[in-house]
Amino acid sequence: MNCKPLTVNRKLNYVIITPARNEEDNIERVIESMISQTVLPDKWVIVSDGSTDRTDDIVREYLKNYPWIELVRMPEHTERNFSAKVNAFNEGYAKIKGLNYDVIGNLDADISFGSDYFEFLLTKFCDDLTIGCAGTPFVEDGKHYDYRYTNIEHVSGACQLFRKECFEDIGGYIPINGGGIDWVAVTTARMKGWKTRTFTEKTCLHHRKMGTGNISPIMTWFKTGKRDYFLGNHPFWEIFRTLYQMTKKPYIFGGILLLTGYAWNCLCRMERPISKDLLKFIRNEQMERLKKTFLYLVMNKKNSD
Repeated sequence: MNCKPLTVNRKLNYVIITPARNEEDNIERVIESMISQTVLPDKWVIVSDGSTDRTDDIVREYLKNYPWIELVRMPEHTERNFSAKVNAFNEGYAKIKGLNYDVIGNLDADISFGSDYFEFLLTKFCDDLTIGCAGTPFVEDGKHYDYRYTNIEHVSGACQLFRKECFEDIGGYIPINGGGIDWVAVTTARMKGWKTRTFTEKTCLHHRKMGTGNISPIMTWFKTGKRDYFLGNHPFWEIFRTLYQMTKKPYIFGGILLLTGYAWNCLCRMERPISKDLLKFIRNEQMERLKKTFLYLVMNKKNSD
C-alpha cells in the first residue's frame, strides 16, 4: 500500500463498529466526536444490543444527516456478559463485509475524543506497515495508566483499530463470558507476528468507570484476579502484579483480593478459554518483561551506588 500523509485527497479507508447497550447518557458524546473527525469513516455501524432506554432514538436523529452511520438493532436480552459484546460486534461486522477498507475499528459507546483522533491513528498505520493494532490511552477521572510501567504494546478496548489483514489473521474477537476479549485479540496479533502499540501522544476520555459492572468496586480486584488466571497469567507475574497493586488504592487489600481471585480459579481448575500456544506466548512475554524490569532495577542500583 502506498502510504502518504493523510490529506483530503489521500486517506486510508476505515470502518468503525460500536456495540452499545443502554448508553443514552453517553452515546451522543461519541457521535459528536465521530462526525467532527477530520478523516471520516466510510461506514460506522452502531449496534444497539437490546437497549431499553433512549439509545436507539438518539442514534436515529443523526441518521437523517449522516448516511455513513447505520443503526443495527439486536433483540432485548437479560444476560450481561462480554460474549454479548462480541455477538453485537459481529452483527456490525456482517454489515461491512464486501466494503473496501484498510482499517477496522472497535469503538466503545461511552468515550469521546478530539477531531483529529482517527487521522492521527491512521497515520501510524501508514508510517509502519507492520502495525496490526493501534490505539491510545483512555483518561478516566483525569487519570490514565502510567506507561512507564504499563505495557505500551497493549491497546485498550475503549478504541482498538486493526489493519484489515491483521483482524482477519487473528480470526476476529473470540467470545469469552468472563471478559478479556480485547486483550486476547491484541495479544494474539503479536503472537501472529504483528506489531501492536498504544500511542500516548493522544488520549480519549472514558465517561463511565470501567470494571465494576454489578459488583462493588472493592470486589473488582477479586474478579480481576480470577480473570488473570483464566487468561493465562504466569504465577510469578501475578505475584509481582499483586505486590505492585498493594502500593495503590485500596492499599494492601486490593492486592490481597487480586491474588485471592487468581488462587480461587487455580484451586477450582477453571478451564481457560485460550489456546495452549497463546498461553505459552503470554507467559513468555511476561517473563521477558520481568527480566527487563529486574535488569533495569539492578542497573539503577549500581548507578546510585
